[in-house]
Amino acid sequence: MKKLVIIAILVGLIALTACGQSDETENQSSDSENANSSNENVAEETITFGMPSWTSTEAPTAIATQILEEAGYNVETSLLTQPVIWQGIQDQEIDFFMDAWLPYTEKELWNEYKEDLQKVATSYESAPLGWVVPSYVEEETIDDLAGKADKFDNEIVTIGAGAGIVEISKEVMNDKNYNLDGYELVPSSESAMMGVIDSKTKNKEPFVITGWRPHSMFAKYDLKFLEDTQEHFQYDNVYVLSYKGLEEKHPRAYEIMSKWSIDVADLEEMMLAYEKEDTSFEDSAAEWIEEHRDQVDKMLAE
Repeated sequence: MKKLVIIAILVGLIALTACGQSDETENQSSDSENANSSNENVAEETITFGMPSWTSTEAPTAIATQILEEAGYNVETSLLTQPVIWQGIQDQEIDFFMDAWLPYTEKELWNEYKEDLQKVATSYESAPLGWVVPSYVEEETIDDLAGKADKFDNEIVTIGAGAGIVEISKEVMNDKNYNLDGYELVPSSESAMMGVIDSKTKNKEPFVITGWRPHSMFAKYDLKFLEDTQEHFQYDNVYVLSYKGLEEKHPRAYEIMSKWSIDVADLEEMMLAYEKEDTSFEDSAAEWIEEHRDQVDKMLAE
């Protein structure tokens, strides 16, 4: 009799265990189905990022692209100048821009488009920018450049026209307090500006360029910001930008990107790997996502 009772108990325990495993399997299957269903819901949607040819924008755009692809979106990138990107966001042809410097650097663009645009998330705060020189020159402030145009080849090398840092540099050039007679502001591209740094530093020649962080130049070279005593350059926060109504047009993408943030040091590591080791931003983005899986999972959580 006792043996029959024991056998009955064991059979009951096995049945309960099997039921528990079945429930757990069903729950896992349900979670998987929900995730797949969520991805299927956005599979027909395309998200477009606007991107100028700046490494500070390419790096976060690569990460955001892969995160949204993981969520099931089709993702495209349009390589455009910064003013065209803002116009494209207003027209809802561009969904996200990862590198908006506000409230100071891109004040004019923001004032022009703010009725139709919104800040979706803060990427990082207090980003420095201004005029940059090699540490081996004695000049410490923009004032110190007065009367020394010949020393610096008569030029301040900057990036493409229309960028906020270029517009502020024009203000600096026209500031009579600085007495920058003999200097010319020379718009170029980021890669051309980096070429100037590389060629000049090899022979310890003086130069002035426009710089900002995050940027690999500060990891690669010994540089310093010139103090802007007239306070034209002020530190911004860097935002993810989109249009008002994104939350209705692409609610899942809005929810995901509203949780975005990144450390400046992480971006600079990606930029340096791109320049020194020819590591693509796609590869370094995948590595960043793997190393920050918890953060990404929180972004993707519904």
